[in-house]
Amino acid sequence: MNKLYINTKNKQAIINKNIYGHFAEHLGRCIYNGIYVGENSDIPNEKGMRTDIVKALRHIQIPVLRWPGGCFADEYHWKDGIGPKDTRKKMVNTHWGGVVEDNSFGTHEFMELCRRLGCEPYINGNLGSGTVQEMSEWVEYLTSDGVSPMADERAKNGQKEPWAVKYWGVGNENWGCGGNMRPEYYADEYRRYATYIRNYGKNRIYKIACGASDFNYDWTDKVMSIAGRFMDALTVHYYTVPGEWHKKGSATDFDEAEYYKTLAKALRMDELIDNHLQIMHKYDPQNRVGLIVDEWGTWFDVEPGTNPGFLYQQNTMRDAMVAALTFNIFNSYASRVVMANIAQTINVLQAMILTEGDKMLLTPTYHVFDLYKMHHDAVSTPVFYDSHNIADEKVPNLSVSASLKNEGLNLSIVNPSISEALPVEIILEGMEPKAFEAQILSAAYNAYNDFGNTEKVKLNSFNEITLNENKVKLSLPACSVVSLKLS
Repeated sequence: MNKLYINTKNKQAIINKNIYGHFAEHLGRCIYNGIYVGENSDIPNEKGMRTDIVKALRHIQIPVLRWPGGCFADEYHWKDGIGPKDTRKKMVNTHWGGVVEDNSFGTHEFMELCRRLGCEPYINGNLGSGTVQEMSEWVEYLTSDGVSPMADERAKNGQKEPWAVKYWGVGNENWGCGGNMRPEYYADEYRRYATYIRNYGKNRIYKIACGASDFNYDWTDKVMSIAGRFMDALTVHYYTVPGEWHKKGSATDFDEAEYYKTLAKALRMDELIDNHLQIMHKYDPQNRVGLIVDEWGTWFDVEPGTNPGFLYQQNTMRDAMVAALTFNIFNSYASRVVMANIAQTINVLQAMILTEGDKMLLTPTYHVFDLYKMHHDAVSTPVFYDSHNIADEKVPNLSVSASLKNEGLNLSIVNPSISEALPVEIILEGMEPKAFEAQILSAAYNAYNDFGNTEKVKLNSFNEITLNENKVKLSLPACSVVSLKLS
């Protein structure tokens, strides 16, 4: 019996709902033929946005959406995506598949999408190939409430009132696709660009600097030392790749050893966050600057027969396990990790939703986001438990996070074992629950939904739970995630 100990009076940091954020880049079929099909499509839509996708994303209460990239952000010139659609410039998306980008989905369409989703926009500005003026004018176009050339232009294009835009990224992966810059050079450029990202009226910009890839701690050290006092947050990117970058491995054809290897690599997120935070703390001892993991998730070889530049991959219970384990790590750093954005929302990498023409399906990862939405803006509380490794790759047999909300206790419990059920006893201090509500995601480790069977992996209610004063007992099936609400 695995025992968990929780003192419900031990309240810690608020888990920022933006940890459960998303990312939509102009890449493959994420935007076009994914979220956006255009007003003239036979697929049901409102202002070009697929109604089924909007409904599904609203259900998981998507809190924030990052756009337009990614690598695409540093070649995106926002003025090409405003005004009448028949006059918008076309370009070739040189990063992703060499396809023509017609700019029919631009600033107005993105802000309308965020309105329909009820989420915050997170815009990544072009530092790599853009100019200070271009970025400054984009902020003005979006948020200026006074008399200005950009506010006049916005009104001419049908939006008289300014939008509220809080989150603003100053460049993306500028150590690579965003310009192959040295950290010292980027830090100086960040300071220059950030100076001209202005607050208009009541709008207040939260300025986000481009952080490191993976374990590049030198980037974090130098950027924080030079530009730390000019930023509100710093990013980091980390992808879980079971193989090598040139041969990442299949999304669906993998054995037990590769399953555990993938989970072990995902669990390195803990080490990554801890080490970057220690460096940040050296230059920011008040912990004013937040950490944002604005690209994370699994990255496998593309599905056979698809455009390699579209990064389309299937999504199995292995992906669901990666998501759940990662969320438990993020929740444990609730005081410092202020946002995270999975890559990506539709049809790209570790997607929530896959589409094929007018058909769509929800992936196992989508269901994990559904299970964890109970933690949005809840107060974290520590869980004490022992675990043991279930594989040579040092994957623990148990992963848990807990939060308090509306006088109830929320628990996310993960059993990553392929073959062993996990009996659990929860011992509570300060609470004797009288009722529970629980859901479970459980299937074979390599199970996935496809367009022949869209509900092979889905959520089910979970009632095999007993309450006895301050103790709760349950047994998790192999390869499962359980959300448990106690009241």
